[in-house]
Amino acid sequence: MKRVALWLIAEVGEGNVFTKEQMRSAFPGVSQIDRRMRDLRSFGWRIDTNREDPELSMAQQRFVKQGQPVWEKGMASRPASAPAIGAVRRREIISKDGNMCRSCGITPGQFYAGTFEGAQLDIARREVVLPGGRREVQLVTECNRCRVGAKDLVADLPAVVDRVSALSPDQRELLASWIEAGERSFSQVERAWAEYRALPVDARDVVRGSLG
Repeated sequence: MKRVALWLIAEVGEGNVFTKEQMRSAFPGVSQIDRRMRDLRSFGWRIDTNREDPELSMAQQRFVKQGQPVWEKGMASRPASAPAIGAVRRREIISKDGNMCRSCGITPGQFYAGTFEGAQLDIARREVVLPGGRREVQLVTECNRCRVGAKDLVADLPAVVDRVSALSPDQRELLASWIEAGERSFSQVERAWAEYRALPVDARDVVRGSLG
């Protein structure tokens, strides 16, 4: 693992793409070299696959960010706070999250709007601020696109609770119905706003003009 870390820094460089074949060629005769590389993620190293970065092919990975200097004495002890997520636990979390991305609501295999790219679901580690200010990492289901944009997101639970408490009785009842149903129905004007907001600037000007 230490040798792989040094190889990534010296030969690949942050932000650059490499393949498993290149890594295996750099360490001939070393068994489970892929696993040694994956172990680095437990020490804060960010190495993306095509699940996190849709621009990558199945054979490619991107060395995004260096983590702990695991080659230094005492730095290669596995952090207890970042255990691997097993297949059983992964299925359990996805099931509890309604088998959909909790950020955008897309389901496995569903195409992203305007594309032929099917969504994949995976587990993201999300830092959550709890009442009292303590922080902990919790697990949440997200699609491959949302995981890319939310890696540094921190969920502020007390702020959400305060915002809910400030709602009027009618608003709280409406929110409760959405929570019970597990989804929110959008009006035509809300859908139009969401679609307008996602348009490029020139296209937005056309919509603006259509309003008269």
